[in-house]
Amino acid sequence: MSVEVPEVKEPSKYVGFDSITNQIESRLLKRGFQFNIMVVGRSGLGKSTLVNTLFSSKLTESHGRRSPTDPIEKTTEIEVSSHTLIENNVRLNINVIDTPGFGDQINNEKCWEPLVKYVKEQHSQYLRRELTAQRERYLPDTRVHCILYFIAPNGQKLRQLDVQALKKLSEIANVVPVIAKSDALTLEERSEFKKLLQKEFAKYKFNIYPYDSDELYDDERQLNEDIKSLIPFAIAGSEKVVQIDGEKTRVRTTRWGSINIEDVSQCEFVFLRDFLTRTHLQDLIETTAVVHYETFRTKQLIALKENNTNRQSGNPIPEKH
Repeated sequence: MSVEVPEVKEPSKYVGFDSITNQIESRLLKRGFQFNIMVVGRSGLGKSTLVNTLFSSKLTESHGRRSPTDPIEKTTEIEVSSHTLIENNVRLNINVIDTPGFGDQINNEKCWEPLVKYVKEQHSQYLRRELTAQRERYLPDTRVHCILYFIAPNGQKLRQLDVQALKKLSEIANVVPVIAKSDALTLEERSEFKKLLQKEFAKYKFNIYPYDSDELYDDERQLNEDIKSLIPFAIAGSEKVVQIDGEKTRVRTTRWGSINIEDVSQCEFVFLRDFLTRTHLQDLIETTAVVHYETFRTKQLIALKENNTNRQSGNPIPEKH
C-alpha cells in the first residue's frame, strides 16, 4: 500500500493556526519544566559549589568532609534535594541528586552500582505510572536528565573506577564530564590534560552527550561539534561574588590568587552553563525520554512479553542477568 505525500499549500488569507506556538508556550509556562541533574565524583571536587554556581542559587549543601578526621561515607548514597526556580516567568522545577561516598573508599569496586540502580529505578517508576489503567495526566518525572561527572585535576589517565563508572552511566543517561577545580592546573597543563582525557574517551568508546543525529540542522550540528571539542569542560565553581568594574562577578580565591570564573580565558564555566541551560536544556530532557527511557522501556516490555509467552507455553522463564 503506497502512502500519498500530502500537497503543501499556503492559505489564500490569514487563518491563525500559526498562533499554536504561543498557545503551547502559555501552557508550558503555566506547568513549568522539570530538570533532574545528578552530580558524581569523589569528595572535595566542588560538586555542590558548582551546582549552586550554575543556577545562581543555594540548591545543595556540601556533603564532603571538612577535615581529614571526619568519617568517610561507608557506601555511595543517593541524596535528592528539590527546588523551584523562577526566571522571567519561566518555572524550573529542579532535583539535584548528590552521590556522597562515591570513590572515597580504599576499595571502590562497583561503587557505581547504586547510581546505575537509581537511574534505572526512575525509569521503572515512570514506566509503571505510564502503564497504569487510570494514569495521571502529567506523569511526575524523576528520570535523570543529566549526569555531571567530576574528574580530579591530576593530569593522569582515567582511573579504572572512572572508566567503569563512565562506561556504565553513559549507557543509560546523558553524561557530561568535567575537570573539577581546573584552576589547580596551568593553562598548558589543562590543555594537555584535556587532550589526554579526550583520547581516553575515544579509546573506551564512551557514549558522551551530546549525540550525533540526522535530525539536526547544520547550525545545531556545528554547535554540537564545538561543544564536543570542549568536553571535558575545565571548570571551577564559586559562590563568592565581588564587584569588578561595577559588575557583580563570581570569583574563586585560592592561596595562589583569584580567578574570575566567568572569564572564558581563565575558566570554561560559562561554556558549561550556557550548554546546560541556554542551548541544550530541552534537548537533555527530550533525549532522556526518547533515547534512554525508550531503550529501557523497550527492553522491559519485550522481557514482559517473553515471560508471558513462556508461562502460557509451560517453558521455564529465563533468568535475567
